[in-house]
Amino acid sequence: MAKERSRKALVELLQRPGNAACADCAAPDPDWASHSLGIFICLNCSGIHRNIPQVSKVKSVRLDDWDDAQVEFMASNGNNVAKAKYESKMPPFYYKPTFLDCQLLREQWIRAKYERKEFIHSEKQEPYSAGYREGFLWKRGRDNGQFLSRKFVLSEREGALKYFNKNDAKEPKAIMKIEHLNATFQPAKIGNPHGLQITYLKDNSTRNIFVYHEDGKEIVDWFNAIRAARFHYLQVAFPGASDVDLVPKLSRNYLKEGYMEKTGPKQTEGFKKRWFTMDDRRLMYFKDPLDAFARGEVFIGSKENSYKVLEGLPPSTQGNHWQHGITIVTPDRKFLFACETEDDQLEWITTFQKVISRPMLPQEYAVEAHFKHKP
Repeated sequence: MAKERSRKALVELLQRPGNAACADCAAPDPDWASHSLGIFICLNCSGIHRNIPQVSKVKSVRLDDWDDAQVEFMASNGNNVAKAKYESKMPPFYYKPTFLDCQLLREQWIRAKYERKEFIHSEKQEPYSAGYREGFLWKRGRDNGQFLSRKFVLSEREGALKYFNKNDAKEPKAIMKIEHLNATFQPAKIGNPHGLQITYLKDNSTRNIFVYHEDGKEIVDWFNAIRAARFHYLQVAFPGASDVDLVPKLSRNYLKEGYMEKTGPKQTEGFKKRWFTMDDRRLMYFKDPLDAFARGEVFIGSKENSYKVLEGLPPSTQGNHWQHGITIVTPDRKFLFACETEDDQLEWITTFQKVISRPMLPQEYAVEAHFKHKP
């Protein structure tokens, strides 16, 4: 009876505001709890909590035995109380992962909150909030694909992230302006659980670099340092904007990636298989997912500006091996693509429609004007 009473009390606590989603990743219907922190969490996050037993002790809400004192502790705390405590001094630029993000981001978020208490003690945020950071990351070589140790320097004052091919090199191999910088975790694509893809614009074309660090905290600190630098840059560039306006612009995950076939501008050439990345309004294609430069980029504007996506290919089309076609109509020309499966086709069409249905921002007209469609 006592076990049943405890379980019923815990299930009732799950109905309280804040408790219906995981305290750490916002996954719906959390079924686990940390009875030492007083929070309700999902199965995935419970696994991370088990790795810090000195801080967090985990039980199943429905399957484990609970004593009255533990239930009472959960009742007097809960997710909202814990958030007010453990996220009280969280800087606006710090990336707060969701259940859709990779394991590394979620693990370091949980450790930052409860183990290192970074958002209770501001001085512990120094590694990513100082405005300057230097260190070594393993970087994938552009030509040979080997990962080699390279020195990286991020400077808000200079408005750039730089890397050097040799420790004592006077000149950097690349200067990436904070204005055009993006970072996104890509563990599966890079083949490393700590893999980070950094992109920047060079002559209005996208350049990719792929890096990792053996230490999970180190690479996540780099990621948040880049976001902090972007945040402070945007605060100056848009002085009237609120944090809520700026935070979504600090870094972005790609809308979709995957293989499609494409043909050239004359649409008489054979179709070639390429790796495609939809990054905001830039559709880029690569011979290989880890190429440094795109073979070409297509700007995708809005329906008000005569952009549209159509299912299928024109009747006269030849040379495609894959049968599930997509036509993108722009003011200049049509782009023809083919997908391997109907599911792929549907996902790509849905992604393109989302982009096209969004009105263009003033600065996107400038990007469109400068955009060079590459064959």
